[in-house]
Amino acid sequence: MRAIVLAAGRGERLAASNPDGHPKCLLQIGGRTLLARQLGTLNQLGINRVDLVVGYEADRLIEHVGSLTERPPVSFLYNPRFLAGSVLSLLAAADILQGGEPTLLMDADVLFHPDILRRLLQSAHANCLLLDREFIPGDEPVKIAVANGIMIEFRKQLPPGLVFDQLGESVGFFRFDASTSAAVAAACARYEAEGLADAPHEEALRDVLLSMPGRFGFEDITGLPWVEVDFAEDVERAEREVLPAIRDDVPGY
Repeated sequence: MRAIVLAAGRGERLAASNPDGHPKCLLQIGGRTLLARQLGTLNQLGINRVDLVVGYEADRLIEHVGSLTERPPVSFLYNPRFLAGSVLSLLAAADILQGGEPTLLMDADVLFHPDILRRLLQSAHANCLLLDREFIPGDEPVKIAVANGIMIEFRKQLPPGLVFDQLGESVGFFRFDASTSAAVAAACARYEAEGLADAPHEEALRDVLLSMPGRFGFEDITGLPWVEVDFAEDVERAEREVLPAIRDDVPGY
């Protein structure tokens, strides 16, 4: 299994916490970058190939990866249209998605307990999402709605009147079998062809999920610490709350 890591964006909403304008996955939390932590965890869990989608400050990202000693082999895929929607970053990995093997898909801007990724890799579901039931309601979290064990919606905004029995936030990590990976690539290509290049990649994933909901499962990771770093308050929470909680279980992380 190989991992696709999306790291092409600028992270403009983090300007106050990132005055040097680094790619946000190069933000240091506890003296180590988000990307270094992610690649290190992938390496420890036996992932032997990572495809990193880069765009903004690509040279800086490539240099940083080259400086890391604990990581799997990394290939770089360039998205020249990184100022548009992240669906184009996922489209940049189309050849990988169509390569006939299972894939992991991950956002690069997440600080997470290693057991979160371990659960995804060890899941009995060949196509799997991660769901956290303890989340702060609002417009920002990508929500997963489940009814009778089947995922029925995957979006920031849920339609009025939607009936579900479980609701959680998506961590932003996914596992796909070979055929679903190819379907994701086709959905991204369709978005580009239809002039929807400004869309987030989650919309293409949603199309695939809703077209074959019975093929997807999920792992409930509620209680394990993680945070997606989008805003200054996320950086503060990562330093003050999430990293210490991870280190309670994984000393030296």
